[in-house]
Amino acid sequence: MFLKVFQPIINFIMAAFVGLFLLSGHAFAKVEINSADQAALESVRGLGPSKAKAILLERKKNGPFKDSADLHTRVKGIGKKTVERLMQNGLTINNKTVAGAGKDKPTSKAKETSSKRAADKEKEGAKKAKSEKAGSEKTAKQSRKAKEDTKEGKQNNQKGREAS
Repeated sequence: MFLKVFQPIINFIMAAFVGLFLLSGHAFAKVEINSADQAALESVRGLGPSKAKAILLERKKNGPFKDSADLHTRVKGIGKKTVERLMQNGLTINNKTVAGAGKDKPTSKAKETSSKRAADKEKEGAKKAKSEKAGSEKTAKQSRKAKEDTKEGKQNNQKGREAS
């Protein structure tokens, strides 16, 4: 009697342990994003059914992913940090396991653009500092004038009292 009542519960608990054991070993398996099916993508820790489906739809629509940057620009809701975390959890893109491994070095034009931006920022900073200095000089002059005006006002007040 006791065994008949608790047999389904015992079976469920054993199945849960077996499932956890199998999934824990599967979490570290490499999953290639360009050849995996939905079940394989879902086995990567951090990828749920909706993101796995979005990846599959995007891959079917526009072809295989080139690198991590391609993945996060093409699939809505997956950013750079998410891609890095997924790759740490076993996701591979073209057999690369590190996010950003396929990035090219910046071209000379990109270097020129970044140096030009830095120079522009320096100019803006210099202009801002100059305007702040002029503003502080102005306020110093204004405060001196205000002090002089209050002194004159006090003197006029005293003269008025003496006259009355």
